[in-house]
Amino acid sequence: MTTAHEQEAPGVVEDVFDGLATGVEVEGDGGADAAIVRPWDPASIRVTTNQFSLRNILDMIDEGSLELAPDFQRGQVWKIDQKSRLVESVLLQIPLPAFYFAEDSDGAFRVVDGLQRLSTLHAFVRGGEQGFRLKGLEYLRENDKGFADLPVQWQRRIFNTQLVVNVIDPTTPPDVMYDIFKRINTGGTPLNAQEIRHCMSRKRSRDILKIMTSMVEFNTATNGMGGHIRMNDREMALRFAAFWLLGMDAYMERPAMDSFLERATRLLDNEKEVPDERVIELYEAFRAAMSNAHLLFGEYTFRKWPEGVTWRNPINRALFETWSIALAPYDPADLEGRRTAIVAAARRRMSRDIDYLDAITSSTSDRRRVDYRFRAAAEDAKAGA
Repeated sequence: MTTAHEQEAPGVVEDVFDGLATGVEVEGDGGADAAIVRPWDPASIRVTTNQFSLRNILDMIDEGSLELAPDFQRGQVWKIDQKSRLVESVLLQIPLPAFYFAEDSDGAFRVVDGLQRLSTLHAFVRGGEQGFRLKGLEYLRENDKGFADLPVQWQRRIFNTQLVVNVIDPTTPPDVMYDIFKRINTGGTPLNAQEIRHCMSRKRSRDILKIMTSMVEFNTATNGMGGHIRMNDREMALRFAAFWLLGMDAYMERPAMDSFLERATRLLDNEKEVPDERVIELYEAFRAAMSNAHLLFGEYTFRKWPEGVTWRNPINRALFETWSIALAPYDPADLEGRRTAIVAAARRRMSRDIDYLDAITSSTSDRRRVDYRFRAAAEDAKAGA
C-alpha cells in the first residue's frame, strides 16, 4: 500500500453539462472500454439502408412500432430556436443526415441516432405536451406558427419529406450493436454510456431503474440525484444491480464496465432471467443499501471524505457501487453501533491509501482496481465488529 504521504492524492473534478455542475465526479476509466475486447466478425454486422417518409415515421411513433426512448431528459436540451430551424430545414427541403434504427426480433424499431431530431419533428407536427410554435426562423416568415397554422402545401411538404434510415438487423449481437451505437453517435452533445444504454434498452429495465432512482432512500443518500439530466442516477442504480445480480466473478471474467452494464441491462429486460420476484429482492437490497449508507456517512455518502476535509465533494460512482454492495446485507442496528469505527476506517483509507484513491479515481474499470476497492469497502464495513 502506498500512502498519501509518499504520493500526492488524485484531485476531484466535477462533471459539467451545459455550463452547470452535475453533482457527480468525473470518472477516469482510462479508456479501458475503448478497445474492442474481442474482434467482431464483420459478417455479424448487418445494416441495411431504407427510405421512409416523415409521415410514415410519425405514424410508427404514434402506434408504438418506433420507440423514442421515453423518460429521456436530454430531449429537452434543444432550445426553441434550434427546433424551429430543424423544421425550417425540412420546409426548405435541405436533406437531413441519415438516421439509424435498431430493429428488434419482433419487428419494432428503436432510434439509435437521430433521437433529438425525430422528437423535435414529432413534437411540432403531432403536438401534445412537447408541442411548440416556430421561433427565430432565418429564411421563412412562418414565426409564431404551429403545424396546424401552416399552409396546406407546407404541411404536405413536411409529411412527404424522405428520410434516409440505416437499420441495424436484429441478428446483430448486442455488444456489436452497442459498439455501432457509440461509433455513430453524432449529436451536438454526444450521448454518454448510460444514455446509449437507455436508448437501446427495453421498457422493463428502464422501469426498474426508474423505480430504484425514485426511492426516497436513494434520493436521501444522494441529495436528490433522481432524475439526473445525464442519467448518472440510472447508471449508479444499474451498477448496483449488475454487481448484485452477476457478482464480482462475472466482472473479472470480462473486466469492461460498459460490457458488464450492458449485460446487466439485458438481464433486467429478460423476465425469464430475472423474474419479478427477483426484482423485488433487488429493490429491497437497494433500499437497504441506500438507507445504511446514509446512516453511516450522512451528507458525505458516496463522496470522497478524507480526514480533515469538511467540504462536500461530488458523488463518486466507484464509491457508490462498492459501498452500496458492501452495506446492503447489514442490519441498521449493527451499523449504528459501529458507525464511528466504520467512518473512521473509511476516511483513514481515503487519506492514507493512495492505491485506494487511485482505484476510485482513475482507470476505474481496471480489474485490479475494481477488486481492490470492493475488498476495501467490505473490510471497512466490518470495522469495530
